[in-house]
Amino acid sequence: MKSDIQFLTTPTADTPGTSLLLHFDSKRYIIGNVHEGLQRSLIQRGKKLSKVTDIFLTGKTEWKNTGGLIGIILTLADTLRSAAASTAEHTKLSKWKRESEESLSTKLSKGKVKDEGNVQDEPLKPAKPTLTIHGSPNVTHTLATARRFVFRKGMPVDVNEIREERGTEEWRPTWYDENIKVWAMSVEPDTALMQTQSQTTRKRSFHDFMELTSDSPLPSTMDGIEDLRLAEQDLHDQQIRKGVLSHMFNSDWRLDALFETPLEQVNMPATVFIRDPETRKIEQYSGPMPGGIEPLPKINVLVRRPWPGALIAHLPPTKPTHTALSYIIRNHLQRGKFQPQKAVALGVPKGPLFSELTSGRSVTSKDGKTVLPEQVLGPSKPGGGLAVVELPSDAYVQNLLTRNEWKVPTIIEGVEAIVWILGTGVINNQNLRGFMAELSHVKHIVSSEDCCSNYLSLDSAAAAELRLHQIDSERYPIPIHNNQPTLTPQNYSHDSEAVKQWIPAQRGLQIELEPAVTVQESLVVPPLDTAKVLRDVPKDALYLAKAIKHQISSETMQRELDAQNLPSPESEIIFLGTGSALPSKYRNVSGTLLRVPGSGSYLFDAGENTLGQLSRIYTHEELLEVIRDLRMIWISHLHADHHLGITSIIKAWYKAVYGDNYVENVSTKVSLTEQLIDPAKVMLEQRRLFIASDQAMNHWLAEYASVEDFGFDKLVTLNIWAAKPGKPESTRMEWNGAPVGFNTIFPKLNQAMRTATGFIKLAAANVPHCHGSKGVAVTFPSGFKFAYSGDCRPSRSFTEIGKGATVLLHEATFDDELRGDAQAKLHSTTSEAIGVGIAMGARRVLLTHFSQRYQKLPVMDGLSGQDLELEDEKDASVEDSMAPVDTGELPARHKSIGEMVEDDSTLTDLLAPARQKPVRDRTEDDSPIADILTPYRSNPDSRPSSPRITKVKTTRHKPANDMKIGVAFDYMRVKVKDIALLEKFTPALLKLYDQAPQYDSDAKSDEGESMGARNERINREKTKIGGGKMGRVRQSEGERKAVRRGVGLFDNHAKREERRAT
Repeated sequence: MKSDIQFLTTPTADTPGTSLLLHFDSKRYIIGNVHEGLQRSLIQRGKKLSKVTDIFLTGKTEWKNTGGLIGIILTLADTLRSAAASTAEHTKLSKWKRESEESLSTKLSKGKVKDEGNVQDEPLKPAKPTLTIHGSPNVTHTLATARRFVFRKGMPVDVNEIREERGTEEWRPTWYDENIKVWAMSVEPDTALMQTQSQTTRKRSFHDFMELTSDSPLPSTMDGIEDLRLAEQDLHDQQIRKGVLSHMFNSDWRLDALFETPLEQVNMPATVFIRDPETRKIEQYSGPMPGGIEPLPKINVLVRRPWPGALIAHLPPTKPTHTALSYIIRNHLQRGKFQPQKAVALGVPKGPLFSELTSGRSVTSKDGKTVLPEQVLGPSKPGGGLAVVELPSDAYVQNLLTRNEWKVPTIIEGVEAIVWILGTGVINNQNLRGFMAELSHVKHIVSSEDCCSNYLSLDSAAAAELRLHQIDSERYPIPIHNNQPTLTPQNYSHDSEAVKQWIPAQRGLQIELEPAVTVQESLVVPPLDTAKVLRDVPKDALYLAKAIKHQISSETMQRELDAQNLPSPESEIIFLGTGSALPSKYRNVSGTLLRVPGSGSYLFDAGENTLGQLSRIYTHEELLEVIRDLRMIWISHLHADHHLGITSIIKAWYKAVYGDNYVENVSTKVSLTEQLIDPAKVMLEQRRLFIASDQAMNHWLAEYASVEDFGFDKLVTLNIWAAKPGKPESTRMEWNGAPVGFNTIFPKLNQAMRTATGFIKLAAANVPHCHGSKGVAVTFPSGFKFAYSGDCRPSRSFTEIGKGATVLLHEATFDDELRGDAQAKLHSTTSEAIGVGIAMGARRVLLTHFSQRYQKLPVMDGLSGQDLELEDEKDASVEDSMAPVDTGELPARHKSIGEMVEDDSTLTDLLAPARQKPVRDRTEDDSPIADILTPYRSNPDSRPSSPRITKVKTTRHKPANDMKIGVAFDYMRVKVKDIALLEKFTPALLKLYDQAPQYDSDAKSDEGESMGARNERINREKTKIGGGKMGRVRQSEGERKAVRRGVGLFDNHAKREERRAT
């Protein structure tokens, strides 16, 4: 059976680890690091996850190696669910088509159905997909910490933590299936091993004691009894973690499901319902409640079943592990070639029995004798294999090299390649070099920062940035990269034999395991040809950009820029991710850095691989300066695409400020008592990083801190409660239960907060999106005010706290034609986001968080004037707080019941200079959004109500006279004073994306069409149907409705096609 293993990633800024894909026709296996950025790299390469059943994690359990695991699991679960839904739909359509082709009389005559009412869908019973993750201790704990924001159905996830040394009697595999056998090698560092031996003997596990026979004496010492108690506790704790994991990925829980229980057994607080005995309708119960003073009636009531994950308030504690895991992986024994002449001689007739013997099964000959496969097959050969070894540092080398597995023929036979995943400098270890020389017949492939170049692993995003750089080099820097590795086999040694010892790992490098172990370099993906990308930028776009730059450099424009009168005009906003939901080839998930001179650096959301994005913008020295200057990270809500990069950022800050080898001791560690008594003193005595978010976010960080020391003890974790309506100063903050803030009754504390954070005020508002979602506005001593929406519908409370903002950064997930999608998914459209800026009186508005359907340039021609609905998020119910944040399903369709907020001027007027075309007066025919809302305006009672939305008084807002609007791209750097220049480049950007060639190896859909080409085709076809606004002719009411129906049908088709391609 043919099989191979291919390098998906090697260490770069975008992909800080090494990951491999083992390929069989029936299955796929991921081996190595599941690091941040892996998911995006897979999308770039067009690699699908649908056949991945097992993940073998190498190295230690730390975020560097597991930071992409949650994202991979979520994507895999959603992919499998979409595939199952697509299969079910296809089956139903095929059945309907098959039946419709036959006439009713023919079907009746054949007895298939008696009437149409008896036609039923055939039940579909697809095999439930499963995923098994193999790794060192604490993998289960790492995943279980995400229970508050991860929930998927129908994909059981099992974790096989390799904790114990197996017996050496038979050297049986640690794990095997129908394709491979795996021997795991757990390695401890020398320093940890010596420390363990000097302090105590190894503690036996619970399983060690379970293996005692009835004749074996029980442990008689106190140490033995303590070992047994600890082993039992460890087993119990692990069962709790596994139970949480099962609920996260294989639960039938539903938020809207009610269960019946006696009223006296209801745990309060809770929302209680009762069924009317006459109408049988469910109504909210309003009688006496448990815990009250009134006697309770003896009745059964209905309550929502809480999310099981939320019932575990705290996971059992764990400790960091230094165990590094490696694997020896081999194919099964390959049977010899079938020899038909021997079978005939033994009396086996030609035909099916030959196939049975070839498959390894015995048969009976003509004369009744049993013929064994060994009698008719040639000599078998051991299955091809390789070892995947991770050595984080020199401390692991000797213990790995002296393991007995290297000397056991039943394990090592057939292993003809070793993949070395090495920490910095380990390649120079003399013992390792000697080991490679000793196994000179084995192919050694080395993956490390020393031996692999920092190439641009995300070709599409890099090519897009290079093209943008040609249009506006001030705002779009060339991503930092280096295609030359520090160390190569040639400069590694002058000895010609030593040069042959190892091969540098490269993206796409493939090792064939069967029929023979060979290294194939033909599939290596070459680095992006940056020079060609720069040369091939369309001439028309360059010409426009040159003219725009000339206009900007004129004295008139410079006088306008100087007269803006903006506070902190040199403050800079750096976009690290401008996409939504999940990473794509062109846009990373949410992350924005704000640098304010004299105050510090601030990060607003930190999606996966935020640190990698920073590493492409800044040199190593510059990055250290930025990280050291970091004062606060704001996480708007707990959706995974907004915070899975925060751990890497905190760890980078911790190392930059305190050094690689810093160890907290009794003299430097601050106790909780000290922090509660004098928080101001603790804030100022040592450098600390503020994390501001909902309390569930900080709880996640606290639980993960027991897995590795990433700097949690140096954080100030602020739990934020939103301001009351109309009172921005009422925002409440707590640090470990102690009230803190900028306007408390303690002047010393207020001043400490201002000194430590660099700003004088922070106001937060609940916004309509998910439980715990908040918008924020921060004000600096200079008067500079920055407002950030996070993900939300247009929010009245957010508008209040952001009044007079210098810069508003607002999500604009959808264009205006998809306003229904925005309402359903609790996001905003471009016009709605700009409308919030108008209502807020913001001086500058930047749009971000675009749907990944807008792979390159978001839709810009939908910025026409429209009425704006401002919504308010009420305090969440108890059930909301007990529900997971990310369920992978759409929220209930969300329509506002607020009054319209009308705008005195159209948004088209605001963008007229950039669009460079006359704007006609708005008419009823030009407002499809008005058409959609007409039934609600004429009959308010027909509008669906929502308990989470409050009415807003009708208000008229005027835009600031000089309000400027900009659209964000990944890697974009813009100073506050230069935001006004962004719209000037719009014509050049439109021309650039209209003519730009493709340089990246686009992921292919099932039909072989590239994702980029498919999106462009969909946009063209959609415009033909009538979805586009540019150049649209006047239509009648009936024509417009027909167009909208057509666009809606096409959008549904496009979404199904997009899911299938994904």
